[in-house]
Amino acid sequence: MVALDFRGHGVSDYPDDLVVGAFNDDLELLLAQLGNEDVLLVGHSMGSHVALDHASRHPTTRGIVLIDISRGASRAVGRRSRLALRMRGTYASRDDAIRRFQFLPEAPQAEETLRLHIAQHSVREEPDGRYSYCFDPRWFTLSSRPPPDHTRVVCPTLIVRGSKSTILTEEGARELASELADARCAVIQDAGHHVHVERPEATLAALQAFLSEFES
Repeated sequence: MVALDFRGHGVSDYPDDLVVGAFNDDLELLLAQLGNEDVLLVGHSMGSHVALDHASRHPTTRGIVLIDISRGASRAVGRRSRLALRMRGTYASRDDAIRRFQFLPEAPQAEETLRLHIAQHSVREEPDGRYSYCFDPRWFTLSSRPPPDHTRVVCPTLIVRGSKSTILTEEGARELASELADARCAVIQDAGHHVHVERPEATLAALQAFLSEFES
């Protein structure tokens, strides 16, 4: 299992130039380095869009899991999220940044110990000595690639949705599943967009049930 920090995210570098489709390129370059195109991809939110796009252009993809991919959200919801991400603040101390860390959209069901653990790994020191979070807000001003051709996604697909999500609506999940050759949906009750944070055990059970079908 390999987890990828896209450029401008996590501990990856923050490049000067912003390139449309850069995250897709990062995934392809990683798979090329690993020498494996026959992969199972699991992505949440933005990462699920990257996985879906990859599967549409690489028929050797074995399967994909799309965790609360954006589909059906109102324009107002999308606007608020992008604006909040672009306005990433900075803090005088690391402890203050950890204390102020919150999920976007909110994840009220998340355990405080899990929020704290994620926060401790999501803070970076800026060149001016202040502290902020491990993502470059400039990426949220960049246009996206044209949407992929869903008819070219031939691998088995699991769409995971939080029952209270405003990012992936019930109708949006149904529509997306109908556009893919082999898709099914799993709804995690009492969870929003950050379904794997609010209901980790239920989310893991849904993933394991799907991924077990690929065991040889």
